[in-house]
Amino acid sequence: MFQNMHGKVAAITGAASGIGLAITRALRAAGARVVLVDRDADALAGLTRELGDGAVAQVTDLLDADSCNAMVPEILHKAGQIDIMICNAGSYIGGDLVDTDPATIDRMLNLNINAVMKNVHAVAPHMIARKKGDVIVTSSIAGHTPIHVEPIYSASKWAVSCFVQTMRRQLMTHGIRVGQVSPGPVVSALLADWEPDRLQRMKDAGALMEPVEVADAMMFMLSRPRNVTIRDMIVLPSNFDV
Repeated sequence: MFQNMHGKVAAITGAASGIGLAITRALRAAGARVVLVDRDADALAGLTRELGDGAVAQVTDLLDADSCNAMVPEILHKAGQIDIMICNAGSYIGGDLVDTDPATIDRMLNLNINAVMKNVHAVAPHMIARKKGDVIVTSSIAGHTPIHVEPIYSASKWAVSCFVQTMRRQLMTHGIRVGQVSPGPVVSALLADWEPDRLQRMKDAGALMEPVEVADAMMFMLSRPRNVTIRDMIVLPSNFDV
């Protein structure tokens, strides 16, 4: 059983689907007020109706500089505080480097790296002033080992891992915990970009996880006593051979 989250406000990027939606549901079930951040306004409208008064929609396009910069101030205006920031939004590129294009590379790096850095940069002063807070970033097993069929994606997650671990050391003296969860393959929209034969092999081998299993890991991290930080949790399907 996870600790009671009543009185806490969590902001989650990429909250309309996948891991973001799973951790949204878990935090609401634990009593937290949750701000769902996503660019899909229609999906957010449906989810906030379903989740009730404890769910707040925040339509943000993290790839639009003005929208991204306005996110934290708008959340604070709506919710008053941010106790938990989960930087979960991301995208994926797999396959050979020569088969992609510069615009796709830019989009993925901006979402997977730059948006995370800007979101943490924006929320840090608020948490420092309150002398408390939790920041969790969704990374990947690809941030720990170079996946040869994911050179750009792996590079983005290695960068995120470095950022998380350096920010942990900068913010820990202010009562703020910073960590990451690094899942293996998760059944989500990201897998739509996988090569079909690879995806089928993984399904056949039972080497995929459901988003709720990653959300459980995040809840474990958030529910530790304040003197304990889970700086990185690697969560893999049991049949995943990396």
